[in-house]
Amino acid sequence: MIDKRSFYIGGQWVESRDGREHVVIDPSTEEGAVTIMLAGPQDVDAAVDAAKAALPAWAETDPQERRALAGRILEQYGRRERDFAEAISREMGAPIDFALAEQAPSFSWHLENFLTAFDRIEWLRPLGPRGSMIAMEPIGVVGLITPWNWPANQIALKVIPALLAGCTSVLKPSEQAPLSAVVVAEMLHDAGCPPGVFNLIQGDGAGAGTRLSTHPDVEMISFTGSTRAGRAITVAAADTFKRVTLELGGKGANLVFADADERAVERGVRHVMENTGQSCNAPARMLVERPVYEQAVEIARGVAEATTVGPASEPGPHIGPVVNARQWEHVQGLIQKGIEEGARLVAGGPGRPEHLNRGFFVRPTVFADVVPGMSIEKIEIFGPVLSMLPFDTEEEALRIANDTDYGLTNYIQTQDEARRHRLARRLKSGMVEMNGQSRGRGAPFGGTKASGRAREGGAWGIEEFLEVKSISGW
Repeated sequence: MIDKRSFYIGGQWVESRDGREHVVIDPSTEEGAVTIMLAGPQDVDAAVDAAKAALPAWAETDPQERRALAGRILEQYGRRERDFAEAISREMGAPIDFALAEQAPSFSWHLENFLTAFDRIEWLRPLGPRGSMIAMEPIGVVGLITPWNWPANQIALKVIPALLAGCTSVLKPSEQAPLSAVVVAEMLHDAGCPPGVFNLIQGDGAGAGTRLSTHPDVEMISFTGSTRAGRAITVAAADTFKRVTLELGGKGANLVFADADERAVERGVRHVMENTGQSCNAPARMLVERPVYEQAVEIARGVAEATTVGPASEPGPHIGPVVNARQWEHVQGLIQKGIEEGARLVAGGPGRPEHLNRGFFVRPTVFADVVPGMSIEKIEIFGPVLSMLPFDTEEEALRIANDTDYGLTNYIQTQDEARRHRLARRLKSGMVEMNGQSRGRGAPFGGTKASGRAREGGAWGIEEFLEVKSISGW
């Protein structure tokens, strides 16, 4: 078992002051994988104190000095990519080939995009002809709380823009994903990050997360995770008037019209199954125009049945387990609920795949004839489960898509350009992707409603960590 009980505070690895031991379970084997310490209040305070002490000097650095540090971190990533991927695979169950191809590289991809955006930021800009100026200044000490499902991705979307903005930070990753955060701390240390500018503690939400959220010296909390936890953080932070930015859950709708391209359904199903369904932007509801609905159901069945499942350590294009026992039980409960509420089970179903007798593995599952309001249509499942619904008109599809508490990503599949444009403007979500085209480099990631309203990535992601100061008589 790997032992990672230390925290990175003030530029060095230190022992916990008042934490408690925690064992991370390998989701492929259900055996202990990593031992960490969950930070106690004294540990959190020590990390915040280090960040506070480092803030004045770091906030006043030349922006190009901060950019140079980010460039050196990118160089360190090139040396540590394999370590990063192996850490992610072990801690949260991403198959190693997927971790190498998608999970780990998301760190460098976002870092490169931040560097491009950074070069366009005007830190001091004129406003009008009367000598008024706008200054963009770091908000201060920030608490960064990241999830387990895309650990490299979410750490990059918080740590790098905070650093570039001139903020100092305390990172608390999910207690399910400690190893990848340790690799990040090592990369920043080896890149020459000044002591206290970046600090890492391990901990759970109820303990370390709450302490960060209520700490009077923390000016901002940037959180990615469940909607339930985001609500709790917002309440906890209210007394200290922190800025709180939230990137939360989703229940994306994928609108497939009869004129969609021939790969549209397959593409949508594969997207849901990717990362074992553990992506907040997964198109988990597929709405299909009725003339092609039964054909789409059969395609979805075939794709799901062809999706293989296996341990994270094995090479290949399979999907891995869900992250832990609690998540496995949540997914299983909703699959059973779908059956009980009358949806048509097309592929998969309850239980593990037949060839696996341990590990938190889920059968790739497709439900057809789902009715709006069913549990599997409303609740974020966060597993490899697709819900399919027929529709007759564009207005009906729009109504079903928008009838959700969430508003992260929606998807449109049609060759009708005017229809795409109409729907893109009327869908209530922070992001819309059409015909399999990814959003551009540096595009902001974030949602509306219960999906939170953060905007992470590119220039928007850096500006989340900046205060706007208006100055007259310049």
